[in-house]
Amino acid sequence: MSLYVLSFVLFIIVIAAMAVGMIFQKKSMASSCGGLGAVGVEKACDCDDPCDKRKKRMAKEQIWKENQIL
Repeated sequence: MSLYVLSFVLFIIVIAAMAVGMIFQKKSMASSCGGLGAVGVEKACDCDDPCDKRKKRMAKEQIWKENQIL
């Protein structure tokens, strides 16, 4: 039984260390599949003139893409 508890605690420590690393790195998580961009969809909405909130989000995404580690 102690082996299971020790394994569980070890997994929790590893997960916490990864979370702390992501927090200090200040980057959002990215998926490996590429999302909608992988299937050729450029944007999620079809708005010609997006709202201010959407424009701010798009600007943040552009900054993120420029700073993305490949």
